[in-house]
Amino acid sequence: MQLEEKLKQLPAKPGVYLFRDAGGEIIYVGKAVSLKNRVRSYFQHGAQYQPKTKLMLEKVAGLDFIVTDSEVEALILEQNLIKEHRPRYNVLLKDDKSYPYLKVTLNENYPRVQITRRHVKDGSRYFGPYTRVGAVNETLRLLKKIFPFRSCKLREPVARERPCLNHHIKRCLGPCCGLTDRETYRSMINEVCLFLEGRQEELTKHLTARMEEAAGNLEFEQAAELRDQLRAVREVIEKQKIISGGFEDQDVIAMARAFDEACIMVFFVRGGKLIGRDHFILKGTEGLSRSEVLGAFVKQYYTGVDFIPGEVFLSEDVGEEKAVIEKWLTGRKGVKVFLKTPSRGEKKKMVEMVAKNALLTLEQVQSEGITQRDEAAAALAELAGALALERPPRRLECYDISNTQGTGSVASMVVFEGGKPARDQYRRFKIRTVTGPDDYASMQEVLRRRFTRALEEKELLRTGQLSSKEAKFYLLPDLVIVDGGKGQLSAARRIMRELGYAGIPAYGLAKEDELLFSEGRAGPIALPENSRALHLLQRLRDEAHRFAITYHRNLRGKAGLKSLLDEVEGVGRVRRSALLKAFGSVTGIQKASLEELAAVHGMNKKAAQAVYDFFHK
Repeated sequence: MQLEEKLKQLPAKPGVYLFRDAGGEIIYVGKAVSLKNRVRSYFQHGAQYQPKTKLMLEKVAGLDFIVTDSEVEALILEQNLIKEHRPRYNVLLKDDKSYPYLKVTLNENYPRVQITRRHVKDGSRYFGPYTRVGAVNETLRLLKKIFPFRSCKLREPVARERPCLNHHIKRCLGPCCGLTDRETYRSMINEVCLFLEGRQEELTKHLTARMEEAAGNLEFEQAAELRDQLRAVREVIEKQKIISGGFEDQDVIAMARAFDEACIMVFFVRGGKLIGRDHFILKGTEGLSRSEVLGAFVKQYYTGVDFIPGEVFLSEDVGEEKAVIEKWLTGRKGVKVFLKTPSRGEKKKMVEMVAKNALLTLEQVQSEGITQRDEAAAALAELAGALALERPPRRLECYDISNTQGTGSVASMVVFEGGKPARDQYRRFKIRTVTGPDDYASMQEVLRRRFTRALEEKELLRTGQLSSKEAKFYLLPDLVIVDGGKGQLSAARRIMRELGYAGIPAYGLAKEDELLFSEGRAGPIALPENSRALHLLQRLRDEAHRFAITYHRNLRGKAGLKSLLDEVEGVGRVRRSALLKAFGSVTGIQKASLEELAAVHGMNKKAAQAVYDFFHK
């Protein structure tokens, strides 16, 4: 349907609209109280827009819309679609998918505390996101010192006769050996959550009451352990800055701006004390008001956090969206949430302090970015000079083969753009046509599949049957590196010539002496040991090797489990998967009791007996 026809059919109801370009890719997602009025306003004759909006409208070729029951539902849907599609013309939290969280696995009988980068609705509680992995690791180390939760990898602890070392050093309550009950363990996990929420004052009351109760029951060893926990928590509290005399939970948010990006700083106040801070970088902010930028951040940030305070202090008023954002946050928290923009007093000073920190952080981020870009540009320029390339290569691709004595061969394709890893463009391959340890033939298969797919996608893009977002191989490298010497390089070049890509320069990088081999050149190229170009190629090659090895190990582990359990009668693919999920490994399955095997989802007594007998008879 033509865009003009879609515009005529827009309803005067709340909802979300999606603009698409000529290739069908979503380039902008927005919400509206009235889809009809909002979307049509973009196409009014003589309307004046910011340069960014004007450029977007020039590329709009298609329109979709989704009607919702309320503006709050539209806001939620808008944020979910932005996170899923990451449209080019929306304000985006930079790399928000990779921010680490602390995850408390409340969906397990004996929960664990882990670091994760995936925030999914699985019954767990997530604390974060954190912008620094170091801060997450530091928090986890502190938690392990204070609280004796289990750190084993299995979803549920497997019964053991003797507890592990962590129990002996007071770092685990030993649920695997029946040394604690579920209620006691859960009580300790609740205290972990209080700590992560910043409710240390409430936590100290819990610990004090438990310590006094243990002492009153003459359980002096337990009382001493609780005393040590209490002391550690109080040391943390003493380091926290008192912000107010009350016991409010607040977030204080302020921003600093550059041309096309902004730094948002968040200070976390819990129980009247400043317990921490974090910063986030927003991309694509040019042409937007400060109010629009801060509003976009608030919506994206609170979509991904579990704890929402009762008050959020902002450096800018978010304008007409304030009421709907407050209503949305109130619905998520269950009690009233207020967005406030203080204009005087201590709260105003606090917001200004956060704003100063945001400006300093933005200057530091930009300075580091410039330094990294300069280093990468210098390395690429040096590489171009050493290899006699016409210009510095922007896109580098490296290929590596991994197998075990010729079995389970796989390959990796790693991409660097502008001297930095482009991990979303990494690709991995199972070798299909080669039997035995033949790295040359394996390299040829991978290059053939890669460049054949490039030809196919180029034609599909030309005819409009494929969008650039769906295409995986249409972008071509400026330089190809294969892990190996003359043999691997010759194999790769034969395929590139055959498919019409001989014009792309390719080199082999031999690991032993770090020498570069080129087709048609008698001797190797030796880059200086301290050269930026060599360090860049080494990082590229090592990343390809790591990616291939990881893939190979994963497949080998799955194949080992499959081949072993294939011999058990009555255990098929679904039950194999369920057993692995429950016990983590073949060793875990082997150690499980008959009752534990039968309790696994999808198993019955007959299948459990067959598995038990297989390992024990």
